[in-house]
Amino acid sequence: MMPSDNDPGHTALAAVPPHRPGLVVETRSAPGGAKLCVLVGDLDIETLAPAAEALGALVAQGPGAGAVVIDLGGVGFCDSSGLNVLLRTRIAAERGGLELRLAAVPPSVMRVFDLTGAGAVFSIHDSVAGALAG
Repeated sequence: MMPSDNDPGHTALAAVPPHRPGLVVETRSAPGGAKLCVLVGDLDIETLAPAAEALGALVAQGPGAGAVVIDLGGVGFCDSSGLNVLLRTRIAAERGGLELRLAAVPPSVMRVFDLTGAGAVFSIHDSVAGALAG
């Protein structure tokens, strides 16, 4: 006989959703007038709103802001929606007369770029210092 949920000796197991780390977004001015956006965590459908908002605000500052550098070194995962935010930001930056540069792209994110061909449209640098230098 199977224990029921009403059986005092039975402990019901609740479905526990997998842990989903959030996304920490930090923006600041960098030397030379560039704007830096540091992303740490997962860039996916569930976490991308703060990144999209911050990147949109940086691009909205216009050409006087200099280059916009996105530090992806702390991103552990990027899905198609995260890639879409980066692509939309690149287009908006280009239209606004800004140069968008990606820095410290980890292998997991680079794989997404390689699989989709998106790496060809970004200015990708090994480090933040390299991206800031242009």
